[in-house]
Amino acid sequence: MAYLLDTHTFLWFIIDDSALSSSAKMLIENPEHTVYLSIASIWEMAIKISLGKLEMPTPFDEFINVQIYKNSISLLGITTRHVGTVVTLPFHHRDPFDRLIVAQSLVEQLPIIGVDSIFDAYGVKRYW
Repeated sequence: MAYLLDTHTFLWFIIDDSALSSSAKMLIENPEHTVYLSIASIWEMAIKISLGKLEMPTPFDEFINVQIYKNSISLLGITTRHVGTVVTLPFHHRDPFDRLIVAQSLVEQLPIIGVDSIFDAYGVKRYW
């Protein structure tokens, strides 16, 4: 099975935050699962760092690359099909990163691992 991580899920997983549910952690750690992180999440983290809303213990690109490798996470690129799907989404909320992650989930048929219940309004499968 394959899954798409929401940005906060990735962050909570790599810092072993207690906010991450045990079922989400088990899904991510299962070696039989392919776990994806969207480039949109990496972009979102970069913006939050530049705004002073997020800190990394080492330089951003180094930290992200180490965590992706260490945790066997695959990157999901952004395609025109993903972006085209964003155009068709209702405005259940306006977060552009979440909307792109929802579009990727729908196009690639990847359930999202994330706590944000607003994703459910888009008809994606979500695990937490």
